Amino acid sequence: MKGVLLVNLGSPESPSPKDVKTYLGEFLMDERVVDLPKLFRTILVKGIILNTRPKQSAKAYKKIWWDEGSPLIVLSERLQAKVSDKVSTPVSLAMRYGSMSIKKGLQELVDQGVDDIFIIPLYPQFAMATTETILVLAEKLRDEFFPNVSFTSLPPFYNHPDYIRVLSNSISEGLKGKEWEHLLFSYHGVPERHIRKSDITKSHCKINGECCATASKAHEFCYRHQCYETTRLVAEYLELKEGTFSTSFQSRLGVDPWLQPYTDRTVANFAKSGTKQLAIATPAFVSDCLETLEEIGMEAAEDFEEKGGEHLHVLPCINDREDWVNVMSRWIDEWALSEVKA
Repeated sequence: MKGVLLVNLGSPESPSPKDVKTYLGEFLMDERVVDLPKLFRTILVKGIILNTRPKQSAKAYKKIWWDEGSPLIVLSERLQAKVSDKVSTPVSLAMRYGSMSIKKGLQELVDQGVDDIFIIPLYPQFAMATTETILVLAEKLRDEFFPNVSFTSLPPFYNHPDYIRVLSNSISEGLKGKEWEHLLFSYHGVPERHIRKSDITKSHCKINGECCATASKAHEFCYRHQCYETTRLVAEYLELKEGTFSTSFQSRLGVDPWLQPYTDRTVANFAKSGTKQLAIATPAFVSDCLETLEEIGMEAAEDFEEKGGEHLHVLPCINDREDWVNVMSRWIDEWALSEVKA
């Protein structure tokens, strides 16, 4: 029997410092998130970050927390419910971090008699700290607890025509009726070393502005290339004029170099240079979350206005849009049908 497991990032149980600390501890101790040797990772995370960051992060979570709970969880649950109504296979939801674990999601499907699971990481672009860590953990759990279950996973869909259409339509609708001078595509940042580690050629990725535009099998696992390609395809779909859009990266942590340009500095520079109406989309996220609602919707918006801008138009993620639900449902049906034919 076939089943589907949607997987998103996760969230603290509540915006309390205690729950945020528990969540950050699990998240940051993942070797694919903070990719340092375990001793140094433990010293950094448990000795420094978890003694300072939880209170600050808890304040941010409180600003965006809904009555129903974490926005990311609520929006993911809405997507799951809508997709479930459209497909004939069981659909469960899990989070890479937090109490809605991948193990629980897999067990929920197995308890329904499922032995063939389609894992869908809810990330358009591949990254070590997102798609890879989900699939690696899923395989580990299968070996340990579900040896009779087979897995198939959805590849990164950053350039899939269906996704580009949905994302483009979402952005177009968000911009409708707004006076905007520039559209900034802000993606979650990753350390530059993650790009080099993911380079299967071990030689192509230079992070120099040229390698991402040069055809290579390295692009299959290159987060930077996939982000810029998403921007390019959306701009092409929406027929945006050159110079009216650009790409940046947000949410960096630590002192090591991360992908640039940085979103916070980019937003500030637009304001300082005289841009009054800046629009911003966040295509690395399927569901709105702390990084979109607070970091961009509050912090960046406030900074933009303080530096001289008039309004930062923050566009919503695709969340549980009907066209996105239809696309996801069709992908699931196509997988189920192809598996039957095979």
